[in-house]
Amino acid sequence: MRKIWVKIDPWDKDMVTTALEGGADGLLIPKGYTKKAKELGRITTISEDGDLVVGKDIVRFEIKSGTDEEEIVALCRDHAVILTCTDWTIIPLENLIAKGADNIILEVSDVEAAGTAFNILEKGVGQILYSPSDAGDLKKALLLLRAETLSIPLEPAEIVEVRPVGMGDRVCVDTCTDMGLGEGMLVGNSSGALFLVHAESISNPYVSPRPFRVNAGAVHAYTRVPGGATRYLSELSAGDSVLVTDYQGKTCPAIVGRLKIEKRPMMLIRARCGEKEITTIVQNAETIRLTDPDGNPVSVAVLAPGDRVLVALEDSGRHFGMKIDETITEK
Repeated sequence: MRKIWVKIDPWDKDMVTTALEGGADGLLIPKGYTKKAKELGRITTISEDGDLVVGKDIVRFEIKSGTDEEEIVALCRDHAVILTCTDWTIIPLENLIAKGADNIILEVSDVEAAGTAFNILEKGVGQILYSPSDAGDLKKALLLLRAETLSIPLEPAEIVEVRPVGMGDRVCVDTCTDMGLGEGMLVGNSSGALFLVHAESISNPYVSPRPFRVNAGAVHAYTRVPGGATRYLSELSAGDSVLVTDYQGKTCPAIVGRLKIEKRPMMLIRARCGEKEITTIVQNAETIRLTDPDGNPVSVAVLAPGDRVLVALEDSGRHFGMKIDETITEK
């Protein structure tokens, strides 16, 4: 999951407040100001006397030529490295990422450079250190960088079977984000085959909308989380991050506020996408909805063979939630 550090040197209280309100992950500040920063809000600091100590936990390095790459890779084994590029920025970063230097914090001074860094070789650097010109620049940059989204290809799948399967433990995921039409979470029995389960953002005569909630499925089911991984629904808890996805495949992270696990009547949904058959198990209730290719919610109470819903498929297997090049059969 990408991290955005903000460089505030010299100390500037208004800049620190802007960083906190904009969702910065941490601050690089002068020695002696960590206590003042933490009085304004809970945040990690980089400083000579910070949470991460310059020279001990973190080192700074200015890359000037390709001959510096091996030294940076070696440093990354024991430290985070704040990296400054004087020239030809893209090529050394590509090389470093390819060589596994995944503990780099790239220093940038504009949003365009930050966006490029986050997307190099499709993987990108995991962390940047943003050096703002003023509070207005910082506010705009954090807004834009936090809005950067990963896109997940979605495909239409045809419903084959819908049937009740008895009682089970189902999971409602209440997030700190309101979701709109066509938005929800990717959930399924297999980590490589997930249905887009719509958020409870739809009005009906019986229950008020709860746009922050996805009644996601059974405790064993997988869901996508930031960083390209999956987790079991039952593993989630307050403060964790999940991935909100819309019908066009655009995603954004959302914080879990709470999890509700209750015994409810459950329903098996079986669908086919090309030659692949996929399943999920959800609560048997009118308010639980999948999503059709146009982004419309479809209640599982009226779902029928021949209907089409959106799914996310991948060929590789997963181990502890991370994608691996291994064949895994799940039924």
